[in-house]
Amino acid sequence: MRSRYTAFVKEDKDYLLRTWHESTRPKELDFEPLHWRSLKIEAFMPLSETTARVKFVAKARDDAGNMITLKENSRFVKENGRWYYIDGILS
Repeated sequence: MRSRYTAFVKEDKDYLLRTWHESTRPKELDFEPLHWRSLKIEAFMPLSETTARVKFVAKARDDAGNMITLKENSRFVKENGRWYYIDGILS
């Protein structure tokens, strides 16, 4: 999870797409003009040895200086020893 946040900060499309599960991975990934400020992992919830949820809050500023707060409950799956992002529910 933290590595994906860092990839968003650095706009590292390749890493984000590599860590996105093939069943939900977009063909293209565009970045909004945001300046990421912080990430807080609120909960890591293992559901099994190969599935988990991660609840987090990320904060950013847009180009106008407005603070944006993103809250998400993400689903991950572990395949061949690696975790992949499936999707998330924004709140």
